[in-house]
Amino acid sequence: MRRLFLAALIAAPFAAPATPVPGAEEMAAHRAAYRLTLGATRDNSGVQRAEGLMVFDVQDACEGWATRQRFTLVVHDRDGNRIETQSDYSTFETKDGRSLRFSLTQMTEGAVTSRISGEATMGDDGGRVVFQDPSPNEMRLAPGTLFPMLHTIRSIAAARAGQRILVAPLLDGTDEDGPQDSTTIIMGGWQNPAPHTRFPALSELGSARMRIAFFEAGQSGATTPSYEVSLRYFANGVADELKMDFGDFTVDGTMVELAPVPGGC
Repeated sequence: MRRLFLAALIAAPFAAPATPVPGAEEMAAHRAAYRLTLGATRDNSGVQRAEGLMVFDVQDACEGWATRQRFTLVVHDRDGNRIETQSDYSTFETKDGRSLRFSLTQMTEGAVTSRISGEATMGDDGGRVVFQDPSPNEMRLAPGTLFPMLHTIRSIAAARAGQRILVAPLLDGTDEDGPQDSTTIIMGGWQNPAPHTRFPALSELGSARMRIAFFEAGQSGATTPSYEVSLRYFANGVADELKMDFGDFTVDGTMVELAPVPGGC
């Protein structure tokens, strides 16, 4: 489930001023809460029921975006067993998409099972990521590697431009092995604004439905991704519908709360 404990290290901004990438100015600082319920189960999964909550915060920290994702999921199997999984995942990403700090703590039944933290930088010829946890480690990043907010911005831009696919290495700090290959499929093209009865603030924004598949590095030609998520992104980076596919079962995320978050320079 590690990628679900998919996005803020509320940290001081990086020293060098960042020139925002095109599209960064449209991203909305917001808090969104999602109710999680069991979607579909596959043969022999053993999962009977699942419920939980995910809260995603995006804060405009002037030179960058600070994000925090808190997640709780309780899974019940057919034998009556209950497993509760929690995570707290934070990032700080400069608005030029070239620097990232990340921190992830995962727990099962209240016990810490994983900690990942570090920072990464990108340049025109590639970059590097330095992990502090779970153990000190450093690795090179291939040219074109994207960080989470930049991936969101590029995905929305691709949909607006009429593209059907975006393929890129993605480093989000949720995997101690480094970046994964990602393939984003844009389904149905860019949609014009339409009334949104539950969240009227989204009614004036275009949107696109996407499916993002993650593969181990170098395995993007594999038939089965390690994790997959489907969502609808609005032009401001808000996603109101989620479906997370863990292989044996899927979890649906329904947005139940959306509020702006003050910030900026």
